[in-house]
Amino acid sequence: MKKTGRKLLQFDRRLGARFVAGADEAGRGSLAGPLVVAGVLLDYGCLKEHKVRPLAFLNDSKQCTGEQREELFRAVLACAEKVVVRAIPAGEIDRSGLHRSNLEGLRAMLRQLSPPAEACLVDGFRLGKAAPEHTAVVDGDEKSAAIAAASIVAKVTRDRLMRRLDSLYPHYGFASHVGYITPEHSAIVRRRGPSAIHRRSFQSLAYVTDEEAAAIRAARAAAAAGA
Repeated sequence: MKKTGRKLLQFDRRLGARFVAGADEAGRGSLAGPLVVAGVLLDYGCLKEHKVRPLAFLNDSKQCTGEQREELFRAVLACAEKVVVRAIPAGEIDRSGLHRSNLEGLRAMLRQLSPPAEACLVDGFRLGKAAPEHTAVVDGDEKSAAIAAASIVAKVTRDRLMRRLDSLYPHYGFASHVGYITPEHSAIVRRRGPSAIHRRSFQSLAYVTDEEAAAIRAARAAAAAGA
């Protein structure tokens, strides 16, 4: 496991601010379950020497194993000045739309951290004038410690929640795929129908019959061949 945290911490320190807030999400591409947004406030006036060592392996959550994410989750909670999290349920996503729900969730995270945040960073998206003054960083979870920390918190929180929901909806396999699309997940949804936590607004072949799915795939293949 590489010590990637130093590079990410340096990115934030170059901003020249003591309090740096980062916001990120987990679950945008999920067929079921909530979208989880998280915000992390780092105090660079205190993150020195032994206090910063737990963040040595901080990285984008997608680059970490589940075990590494759990370790980093504990490290972030130990080192951060403040951590905030919100789970946006499937029903709200269906009513408001995924992108709008995501932006409002990220705005809410930065509002809760600013002040005292002097610099606010978010992964990828400009959040509009309703958000605190912020900077959108493309691939921010691979560049900024504050954003990477938020990505870890969001991912671990969501995965834990989906595994708990597996006991309420035991037929869908949430403990393994945590709501994302897999062939097995799609097959179960086509056979049993969607659960109460599936996103009905998600355009997926899982919501049609096997015959309809086969027809759609054939039509797409024919269109691609004729292109």
